[in-house]
Amino acid sequence: MIHDESRCNGCNICARACRKTNHVPAQGSRLSIAHIPVTDNDNETQYHFFRQSCQHCEDAPCIDVCPTGASWRDEQGIVRVEKSQCIGCSYCIGACPYQVRYLNPVTKVADKCDFCAESRLAKGFPPICVSACPEHALIFGREDSPEIQVWLQDNKYYQYQLPGAGKPHLYRRFGQHLIKKENV
Repeated sequence: MIHDESRCNGCNICARACRKTNHVPAQGSRLSIAHIPVTDNDNETQYHFFRQSCQHCEDAPCIDVCPTGASWRDEQGIVRVEKSQCIGCSYCIGACPYQVRYLNPVTKVADKCDFCAESRLAKGFPPICVSACPEHALIFGREDSPEIQVWLQDNKYYQYQLPGAGKPHLYRRFGQHLIKKENV
């Protein structure tokens, strides 16, 4: 997944679509867009819109601590939760350095972004966040696909990696949006 922050306007349509499609309760979140203000010398504020969701890390600590094997990586590299095996111990939630897992209060099992693996990918559709984004700020595909490889070669990008996390598989293109202070 690529999040092109230079295109993202922070509208959160992606997060609302995710919540609806994946039946995420009000107390949980698979995806959010943080609005990080940056004020320049002219007292104008720009916002950095930062996607907060699972990074699908290599050597994911959430997989390592799961006592039942409910946290696992599928053949496409997507870190998933097998709900029928999850005992709700929350070890994976505590182990995630990005704090993007939650215990579903309805099902009592861990949940997180899985790129809509069951609700959309299994049916041949991209994740709902990608389809819903009006700014086309999200690109989804296998890391080794031609489209993703061309994008990575043609664009400056970064990967947000926290201590204790494996290499993230969410790529980001930095961008900010100028918003006049009086309009905030």
